[in-house]
Amino acid sequence: MCLLIGKGSNMEIMSSKIVLLMIICTLLQMKTGFGIRFVIEKEEECLSHNVHYEGDTVHVSFVVIKADVSWSYGDEGVDLVIKGPSGEQIHDFHDKISDKYEFMAQRKGVYRFCFKNKSPFHETIDFDVHVGHFISYDQHAKDEHFNPLLEQISKLEEALYNIQFEQHWLEAQTDRQALVNEAMSQRAMYKAIFESLLLIGASFLQVYLLQRLFDRKLGTSRV
Repeated sequence: MCLLIGKGSNMEIMSSKIVLLMIICTLLQMKTGFGIRFVIEKEEECLSHNVHYEGDTVHVSFVVIKADVSWSYGDEGVDLVIKGPSGEQIHDFHDKISDKYEFMAQRKGVYRFCFKNKSPFHETIDFDVHVGHFISYDQHAKDEHFNPLLEQISKLEEALYNIQFEQHWLEAQTDRQALVNEAMSQRAMYKAIFESLLLIGASFLQVYLLQRLFDRKLGTSRV
C-alpha cells in the first residue's frame, strides 16, 4: 500500500513539473513591452503601443542620450504627452532629460506617446514601455491545487519584467552619462590647448617687446 502511494506521489510530482515547465516557456514567449532608441528633430514624434486588457499597469521610461553636437549638453530636455485610446491626455512631462512613470490603463486600446524636442539640435532618446498584466486563474483552473502556483508564477513574471524595465532605464542613464563625461573631457582638452596657445603667444610677445626695449637702449647708448 505504501509503495502504491509513493508511485502515485512521484507521478503527481512529475506531472506538476511538466505543467510548470510548459507555463514558464509560455511566459517567456510573451511580449508585453518594447524598448526603442530613436532620433527626434524639432518637430513632434509619436510612438504607440497596444494595451490588450483593462486594468493593466503601463510602465514608461525615457532618457535623452545625446545631441548631434557632442559639446552641447544642456538641461532643456524634451516634452512627453501620454494619450489614451480616445485621445484623452493621461500625463505630460515638460523639459525632462529622463523620467519614469506608471499608470493603470482604464481602457484597452492603442496608447500614444508623443515627444517634442525644444532644442535646435537633434536628440537621441531611449524609450521603453512595459505592460504588466496579472492573470487570475480562479475561474479557469480545473485543479484547485494549481491555482496558488499559477498565481505565484504570474506575479514572478511581472517582477521579472519590472527588473528588466529598471535595468533598461539604468543602462540608458549610463550611456548618457558616459557621453556627457566624454564631451566634458573634450571641452577640457580644447580649453587646455587654447590656454597653451595663449601662453605661447604671450611668451613670444614678451620676447619681442624685450628685444625692442634692448634695441632702443642700445641705440640711445651709441648716441
